[in-house]
Amino acid sequence: MIRVINATKAYNGNKVLDNVSSDFEEGKTNLVIGRSGSGKTVLLKSIVGLLKIDSGEIWYDDTRFDILDFKAKKSIRQSIGMLFQGSALFDSMTVEENVMFKLNMFTSMSKSEKRKRVDFCLERVNIRDANNMLPSELSGGMRKRVAIARAIVLNPRYLFCDEPNSGLDPKTAILIDNLIKDITDEFKMTTIVNTHDMNSVMEIGEKVIFIARGVKYWEGTSNEILKSDCKPLNDFIFASKLAKQLKS
Repeated sequence: MIRVINATKAYNGNKVLDNVSSDFEEGKTNLVIGRSGSGKTVLLKSIVGLLKIDSGEIWYDDTRFDILDFKAKKSIRQSIGMLFQGSALFDSMTVEENVMFKLNMFTSMSKSEKRKRVDFCLERVNIRDANNMLPSELSGGMRKRVAIARAIVLNPRYLFCDEPNSGLDPKTAILIDNLIKDITDEFKMTTIVNTHDMNSVMEIGEKVIFIARGVKYWEGTSNEILKSDCKPLNDFIFASKLAKQLKS
C-alpha cells in the first residue's frame, strides 16, 4: 500500500497540492481523476520522488519515502514501474531493446535470461513477432503495450500510469484499461492511474480520488461516483460526458 498524508506542494506561492491525503491499495487499480492542471500529475510525480513535496508524508508500506536519501530511495524505485503519457520509448532502440533496458541497468541476468524475460512480458501484453521492430513502426496502441511490458519487466510492486489512454481511439483505450487491470490483479501490484477519462473510471476504477485545484474533493469507488453530491466532481463528470459527445 502507498499512503499519502497531507501532501502540499507550491510553486511561486501557488499551491498545486493542498493537504492531499489518500491510501492507494495493494492489488487494486487506484485512479486519480481531474481536469488538466488539477494537480494529479504533480501528485504522481511526488509519490515516485520526481518532485519533492513541501510538507506532508509519503509512505510505501511501512517505509516513509519522502525523507529518504537518494540511495535509500533507489531501492524502492527498483520496485516501481512507470507508464508515461507518451509511452516514452527510445526511438533508436528496438522493441526488445526498449523492454530490456531496465534489465541491463538493474540486474546481472545473462543475455538469454533477459531475452526470456522480455519475451514473457511482451507475450503478456499480447505483442508477438515484434522484437526487432522500431517504435516508429508500431501503432499507438502497440507502443502503449510495449511501454507496459517495459514497466513490468522488473516485476514491480508498484505501477504508475500517467494518462495511459491519451491519444488512443476508444476501442484501443478499453484494451489498455483492461490490460492494466488484468496485470494489477495478476501480479498484486499497487497501481495508480492518472486520467480524465470517465470510461476508465467506470471500467477499472476500484478506488477513485478526485482532485480540483490541488484539493482532494472526493474519494470512493466507481459504483459510488455517480451518486455523489460533490458539486466539483459532478461538474467534472458532466464536462467529460459533454466533451465525449462533441468528439463523437
